[in-house]
Amino acid sequence: MERQPYVYILANKKNGTLFTGVTSSLVKRVWEHKNNLIDGFTTQYSVHDLVWYELHDSMDTAIQREKVIRHWRRERKLKLIEDSNPDWRDLYIQLLG
Repeated sequence: MERQPYVYILANKKNGTLFTGVTSSLVKRVWEHKNNLIDGFTTQYSVHDLVWYELHDSMDTAIQREKVIRHWRRERKLKLIEDSNPDWRDLYIQLLG
């Protein structure tokens, strides 16, 4: 499995609870979230749908971007998602294809 830095946002439904994360293996990490293998926020609030992600050249830039997005107001995060995924589709399936 190829390792590539990503920043991602998960949601439990359209305009629902959001989670922002960073990983070097997006397919594996989202699978872990979907199967409740990561204790904590995403398991507690059933936040499993990949609604946005962004590829980075290095883990350092991905971590910095994730920190910036985490501090954004909710409205800005919603706009980020809706600009590229207005229907709030679960993008995980397209990663597998």
